[in-house]
Amino acid sequence: MEKRFCIQNSPLLSFLLVLLLFISNCFASSQNDEVDEQVRVRVGLVLDLGSVEGKIVRSSVSMALSDFYAIHNDYKTRVSLSVRNSHGEPLLTLSSAVDLLQTEGVEAIIGGNSLLEAKLLGELGEKARVPMISLDSPISCSLSKYSHLIQATHDSTSEAKGITSFINGFDWNSVALVYEDHDDWKDSMQLLVDHFHENNVRIKSKIGFTVSSSEDSMMDRLRKLNALGTTVFVVHLSKVMVTYLFPCAEKLGMMGEGFAWILTAKSMNRFHESIDDFAKETMEGVVGFKSYIPMSKEVHNFTLRWRKSLHVEEVIGTEITRLSISGIWAHDIAWALASAAEVIRMPNVTSTLLEAITESKFKGLSGDFQLDDRKLLSDKFEIVNMIGSGERRIGFWNFNGSFSNRRHLSSTHNNLETIIWPGGSTQSPKGSSLKQSDRKKLRVLVTSSNRFPRLVNVTTDPVTHDIINVDGFCIEVFNASIAPFNYEVEYIRWRNGSNYDNLAYVLNSQKDKYDAAVGDITITWNRSTYVDFTLPFTEMGLGIVALKERSIIVWLIERHENPEFQGSWSQQIGVMLWFGFSTLVYAHRERLNHNLSRFVVTVWIFAVLILVTSYTATLTSMMTVQSIRFNSNKNYVGHLSGSLIAKAALTNSSMQTMRSLGLNTSDDYARALLDKNVSLIVSELPYLKVLFRDYPKDFLMVKKQYTTNGFGFMFQKGSELVHNVSREISKLRTSERLNEMERRWFEKQSSYPTDDKSNPLTLDRFRGLFMITGVSFAFSLAVLFILWLREKWDIIVHSVNIFLSRRLRHFRIIFTRTIHPSPLDNTIGENAIQMAQRNRR
Repeated sequence: MEKRFCIQNSPLLSFLLVLLLFISNCFASSQNDEVDEQVRVRVGLVLDLGSVEGKIVRSSVSMALSDFYAIHNDYKTRVSLSVRNSHGEPLLTLSSAVDLLQTEGVEAIIGGNSLLEAKLLGELGEKARVPMISLDSPISCSLSKYSHLIQATHDSTSEAKGITSFINGFDWNSVALVYEDHDDWKDSMQLLVDHFHENNVRIKSKIGFTVSSSEDSMMDRLRKLNALGTTVFVVHLSKVMVTYLFPCAEKLGMMGEGFAWILTAKSMNRFHESIDDFAKETMEGVVGFKSYIPMSKEVHNFTLRWRKSLHVEEVIGTEITRLSISGIWAHDIAWALASAAEVIRMPNVTSTLLEAITESKFKGLSGDFQLDDRKLLSDKFEIVNMIGSGERRIGFWNFNGSFSNRRHLSSTHNNLETIIWPGGSTQSPKGSSLKQSDRKKLRVLVTSSNRFPRLVNVTTDPVTHDIINVDGFCIEVFNASIAPFNYEVEYIRWRNGSNYDNLAYVLNSQKDKYDAAVGDITITWNRSTYVDFTLPFTEMGLGIVALKERSIIVWLIERHENPEFQGSWSQQIGVMLWFGFSTLVYAHRERLNHNLSRFVVTVWIFAVLILVTSYTATLTSMMTVQSIRFNSNKNYVGHLSGSLIAKAALTNSSMQTMRSLGLNTSDDYARALLDKNVSLIVSELPYLKVLFRDYPKDFLMVKKQYTTNGFGFMFQKGSELVHNVSREISKLRTSERLNEMERRWFEKQSSYPTDDKSNPLTLDRFRGLFMITGVSFAFSLAVLFILWLREKWDIIVHSVNIFLSRRLRHFRIIFTRTIHPSPLDNTIGENAIQMAQRNRR
């Protein structure tokens, strides 16, 4: 029966198969049509596919795109990946990126996790105008110039603050830095070094290792650190170097009780990769900072699916133990790319892919995705304690500058969980902390006249006259410059006035009492014979301040002889005007034939040259600055009382004939000028900054003279602190901290109001030039008139004779008629004659 049914229904079965095939073909065709309608956006991946990190990033980006389009299946764009293997070589990274641009036409490239690779991709991105996205490359000033480079990395500034606060919390005043001698590691370590200096953490020693460093050399250098008594170490090394370092340290007994080891985030972020069990055991008690990714259901589910997606050969031997921070960042970057690719292809959207990425905002696996200055920064750090073969979280460092655990928030490390230190002890290592009484004392003389408190201000006890407080711009700069060297500074008043030559002599002659001198002390050659000066920390030179107060000839010569000056009257008038104006810029094209016209033009061009030169030199300033008029008392010039610098400047300048008036404060300066007791103030620029800060609208800087060397700090001859403090002053200047201090103390006046119209250009000042020009023109006209008379003399004489003879004959007739009147002269007679004439006709 079954057999009969099968045979009988075989046509039906065939029909169903054909129908099914037709439907599937139609479905496939519709699917192909839908794919054809989608816009493919190619994105390049340049990774070291032989490394664990490369494998993680590749799989994370692929899964992220699959998840994105599963949710947004109606999008018209599809990001497709083109992958290249860089083998960890920067030049191969660059060549792979070029190949992707030329052969695949990619619109963005992800890759480059080293500083050099990021620089190369940044340069390529600028040329090709294509976004380049770097994962976990260090933050560096050298990368800020690349407008098409996007970085996803941790916030090095926040990390540096966290490690510094952690060290300060245990009162450790010095550390040793162990770093990898490679550009990536040295560059990212600089922020840490700067924060140590700024927060009184002395770097006792720095040792750098390379991948090629042998175990013997590593042991030897660690042994030297141990001999110095160093017990606190900050480690900034790659995972490979870490696995070499700690076994060596354990062999030297440096992983026992009393030692502290701190790993940076760049080191800890790679600990997802497998590490030798022996190396892990030697790291027990190490504390590490690592970028924090908040655990969420999305992160958990993605990690599980990612783990299952790995190839069997990658799982064997637990080569990949967990998803890395770079893998999380790569996921969010892939979502931002896919979203941006759809946005820029919407109607009426003019944004570029780079702009769309930078404007993307969404909730990603790493938290809230939002780029700040083309950077995705992880600014919260998890603090972990290495225990056994694993790690244990002890708390967090937050971007707002506080430590926390799950329950408490604090600005100190006290809220962290109990730390198990090397050797298994819970007792904090003592490190190399020093009691205040054990610190080396620096005995510093400070100028104490308080004439310019914004520069130096010494507050004393009215009874004992002991110093209570010292502040001012000079003091702040000194404190910042001496801070990295861990000195206890004792300030001692200089009571002997403003003669700082004596101060230099006393510092030199009483070496057992004083170590240095600070204040408003100018660097001079004669003082340097007794002491050593640091680099200047103020502007160099003197300034002079005063009170503001509220307050057609060539055509005539040439036209007869030169055809270029002839023609109709309208043409001649045009030539005349054109020639006059063109001589202002020496652009006349007419040739001059007459020597007289050449003389006129020469004088005129000479006058124009003087006028143009004079006004060019002053026009810009005349348009921006009010004029200054010195007051009627021109015999006095003010200066700082007792200042040998100002007196020497007055003696050697054009103002030596003026009488000088000693003044003591910026208020004295102001009153003397406002009351017109002095015409000018001559003083060093730091003092004038105080004046302009206190009186920003009343005075003008007439002139600067760079004849002094600025303020500096004085030390004993041969003191090693001279070089060290000078280096710190240079750092303050290059890091803009010195400018910030100046703005804080002299905030109301950011620059000097200058005078460049004290002698305004007026017509009266050029009266001599105009007189010469006018006399020259009058002389030329006179000569021209004489020449014309000479040429036309016969005609003129003949015309005058005719004129005179006619006038004489006419005069005779009138005279005769007057003496002998004729009957015909009256009206009746004239009428009779007229009637007779008519009758005759």
